[in-house]
Amino acid sequence: MIFDELTERKRALVVVGLGYVGLPLAVAFAKHFRVIGFDLNAEKIAAYKAGIDPTQEAGDEAVRCSGVEFTSDAAALQEAAFIIVAVPTPVNGDKTPDLEPIRSASALVGANMKKDTVVVFESTVYPGVTEDVCGPILAEKSGLQLGSEFFIGYSPERINPADPVHRLKNIVKIVSGMDEATLELVANVYSLIIEAGVHRAGSIKVAEAAKVAENSQRDINIAFMNELAMAFNRMGISTHEVVEAMNTKWNALGFRPGLVGGHCIGVDPYYFIYEAEKLGYHSQLIAAGRRINDGMSEFVARSVVREMIVEGIDVSRANVVLCGMTFKEDCIDTRNSRAVDVYNELAEMGLKLTAVDPVADREIFAKEYGIELTSLDEVKDADCLVFLVAHQQFRNLSAEQLKQLYKKTDGRKLLIDVKSMFDSSSLAQQDFRVWSL
Repeated sequence: MIFDELTERKRALVVVGLGYVGLPLAVAFAKHFRVIGFDLNAEKIAAYKAGIDPTQEAGDEAVRCSGVEFTSDAAALQEAAFIIVAVPTPVNGDKTPDLEPIRSASALVGANMKKDTVVVFESTVYPGVTEDVCGPILAEKSGLQLGSEFFIGYSPERINPADPVHRLKNIVKIVSGMDEATLELVANVYSLIIEAGVHRAGSIKVAEAAKVAENSQRDINIAFMNELAMAFNRMGISTHEVVEAMNTKWNALGFRPGLVGGHCIGVDPYYFIYEAEKLGYHSQLIAAGRRINDGMSEFVARSVVREMIVEGIDVSRANVVLCGMTFKEDCIDTRNSRAVDVYNELAEMGLKLTAVDPVADREIFAKEYGIELTSLDEVKDADCLVFLVAHQQFRNLSAEQLKQLYKKTDGRKLLIDVKSMFDSSSLAQQDFRVWSL
């Protein structure tokens, strides 16, 4: 019945939260249903109505032609038969889960939804949140009975921002529901937009656990490479060369060291750690991985200072240019950026810093972190270049172009290449000193 109401456009599908996850969902579903895109941020809604996609995940043209009804009026939720909640789930300062965004979204949805509505959560949570936290809030605010008058499901987001290959439609979607009927409905709805197909999880808790597990797995693997990098640094061995050699084996995993930020890999493991400890299990491996990855910003910052001293650069007067402030390459998202942590570590040491990022939005970045971004074209007097994020624009820089960014001196040029973007051997022949993880 609900599926028929959706396909016949008698009732709408509503996406609550129009960020990197919610917007692509709304645009994709609009090809099949009447879709209402809801977000409390009126400025964001105005941009979408004007056909502008600040996330760059769907694209301006797709947003403009989508037919999605963008609104910040919560009353629009009353027209929904199917509601998808895709709001952030960050951590607090003490690394415990911050469930306030998803609690608030649940209260807002509950206060506005009608009878015979399915609510599916996509936000990353620890097992039990959908049924034990969100469900009761929905019931209380709506006055409706869970299981007979409204239904809940969970389908963890798997969008990889700024990835041109792995897109929403070609990533298998995990789906779950509170009962068999809800599961089938959720599966049928998502199957319309997911070409790769859906995986029916045995329960909502299994689907929730799968999300935190897959990101914790990546976090641990990167932590392993970061630990190797710190050890190899003491041994005078190139981690990049070790990885290149290691990856010639068929079952090598291909992970590389780096700064782990963003709102998935750098956050989700803490949700697992929190819930496990509540139940009396102290995480060892996952917690260790988090400690290693959280400590990489300090390690990189101290390595920058050490390399400057070794090179004879006056640290107190040097102009250090940090290139790349987003949380990953070619992505505009700066939330939970570890590159910013490196900046702050160096700033606390009193270094003169210039931050550059050709991808990040200058205004948003300045508002979020209080740091002004400089154009790469304006950089002409660097004593040390520090490349923290492997944006394609940086990768394309030639040795001659790099030299133009430094002060005009006869000495060697110190370049910190955290992600091993450049050919260090080639640069060394052109009077560069290169340090990498």
